[in-house]
Amino acid sequence: MVRLYPFTPRTAALLAGVLLGLSGCASLGYYWQSVSGHLQLMNAARPVDDWLQASDTPDKLKARLALTQQIRRFAVSELKLPDNASYQRYADLRRKAVVWNVSAAPEFSLTLQTWCFPVTGCVGYKGYFDEAQARAEADRLSAQGLEVSVYGVPAYSTLGWMNWAGGDPLLSTFIGYPEGELARLIFHELAHQVVYVAGDMDFNESFATAVERLGSARWLEAHGSAAVRQEYALYSKRRQQFRALTLGLRRELSEIYEPKTAPAPDRVAQAAMKSVAMQTFHTRYAALKAGWDGYAGYDPWVARTNNASLGALAAYDELVPGFEALFAREGSDWPRFYDAVRRLAALPKQERHDALRPSITTKTEETPHG
Repeated sequence: MVRLYPFTPRTAALLAGVLLGLSGCASLGYYWQSVSGHLQLMNAARPVDDWLQASDTPDKLKARLALTQQIRRFAVSELKLPDNASYQRYADLRRKAVVWNVSAAPEFSLTLQTWCFPVTGCVGYKGYFDEAQARAEADRLSAQGLEVSVYGVPAYSTLGWMNWAGGDPLLSTFIGYPEGELARLIFHELAHQVVYVAGDMDFNESFATAVERLGSARWLEAHGSAAVRQEYALYSKRRQQFRALTLGLRRELSEIYEPKTAPAPDRVAQAAMKSVAMQTFHTRYAALKAGWDGYAGYDPWVARTNNASLGALAAYDELVPGFEALFAREGSDWPRFYDAVRRLAALPKQERHDALRPSITTKTEETPHG
């Protein structure tokens, strides 16, 4: 999944600001790893043209990089996404993820613990460039009685703040994605540069997810071969089925944690009902996967399912149907859609969420999203 990293350094001046005591609830050590990790990434990136012209660049990589530039041009010309330096450089990170995010939630709640950072506001995860540091933080949170999720992230957005220095680069962590998935990722991350509301993770991620879904459909219609469209349709179908399954679990757990009828069950009863819900989820997943011809891509996530992983997934789901409905109301016109989203972004958080929710229930049940 494509996810926004909570804090990314904007300039060298920001590093000085951090050392002088930047506001927020993270430690100096956390900011230092954020700054140094991002600067190392930026230093590793080289212009795509350099990679394409280099004699030692593998032909397969050249083809993928050329494809990204076609996708990038389409994003600007057809989706009206920002035309800037982002995704015109490439870095080989030689690792499986660019950052590892840590999220946490209580035993009987799907509400994520939040951390507050400059620029991005309060978000439901912390990102680490080093996996060992992420897992150490997870152990610390787990010792406090929280359920914890650690997950690798293939890309993050600097929200356009680093375009002066070369922008967000293409990365080895996602360059090999199937064509439709690669387009989704680039569209998603560029969408974060269009509208971003500090401290509203659900709004930001749902907006970017809506853009990636709508945009990838247009890309495939215009440029995808029959084989690519078929491949994407299969990925999308499985993703939708899996999201529908996890949505059902979230709803069931929400009823257990916050029942609408009194009296509320005690913690022992809640724990028992939660255990049954989790077991049922695993049984249903096994039945679903049986029809996937051996595909097991969701197995690691399912094996670690807990309140934290479910809460993190919800941020990319909850408001997507509302954004898609808004796009349709704006005549499927991208500039008009972005202007409408900016108007929503200017509203108080609850108002903007309420404005997106009226169409969610029916559409979510009929067409689960990915």
